[in-house]
Amino acid sequence: MIGRLQTAVEYTGTDTSPWGELKLLSGTANPMLAAAIAEILDVQLTDPRLRHFPDGEINVKIEDSMRGHDVFVIKPTSPPVNEHLMELFLILDALRRASAGRVTAVIPYYGYARKERKTQPREPISAKLIANFITLAGADRLLLFDLHAEAIEGFFDVPTDHLSPHRIISEYLKTLDLTRMTIVAPDAGGGRRAEAVANDLGAPIAFGYKRRTDEQSVEVIAVSGDVKGRDCIVVEDIITTGGTVSKLAIALAQQGANPILIDGVPPPVSRRHGHPLQKA
Repeated sequence: MIGRLQTAVEYTGTDTSPWGELKLLSGTANPMLAAAIAEILDVQLTDPRLRHFPDGEINVKIEDSMRGHDVFVIKPTSPPVNEHLMELFLILDALRRASAGRVTAVIPYYGYARKERKTQPREPISAKLIANFITLAGADRLLLFDLHAEAIEGFFDVPTDHLSPHRIISEYLKTLDLTRMTIVAPDAGGGRRAEAVANDLGAPIAFGYKRRTDEQSVEVIAVSGDVKGRDCIVVEDIITTGGTVSKLAIALAQQGANPILIDGVPPPVSRRHGHPLQKA
């Protein structure tokens, strides 16, 4: 078993928390998200003091005492994925060595999630490897959001909460003037995600079928389901280049679909490395 064993303790509020005072930390991946969470909770962000040595190595020196505190690290692993993962590992290790009472890693975007199983010989299971690294670095608990594959939740030997946005999406779609909706899964792997939204709305499901010619190119072969004259909502999880959803939208339009809505989560880009992407 990887990670520290923690027993279940009833939690009734910050004043009686068995893990001490609530602390929030953030790296460079999405400081705006961390600031918004801190404002809602009325908790000041602790500066992890991330700096770089001349050769590019990351240095962490947490400003406040973490001993015995309940610490949440808000750290998406968005592009540049490798650098943000290393930030996360170092922050977690620093907190563990600082004797934090409990450390929860909040990871809205989980890097390397695409490889949760072997599809060909001589491939790594990258999502499992990253899960091992995160736990070994010092995370006692994980808070994950809309994983690319639900199986990743089982890769962790520490308690994990996996949150799904499908109810939020469904409530928003109910406010739109859409009378004949069809929920579209962009591929077979997205069927469970699309089904959750379709069940909330009482709408039928259609499926896209695709074939990858390489890591960056995709070909939509066919669309199965009733889409002609209907308002189609494509439910996607990761949008990087937009290749899949753009070609799927063309295929839907060719089959007579009405205006097409795309719901997906592009990996946010650090302000230090570029402009943040917006939802499609």
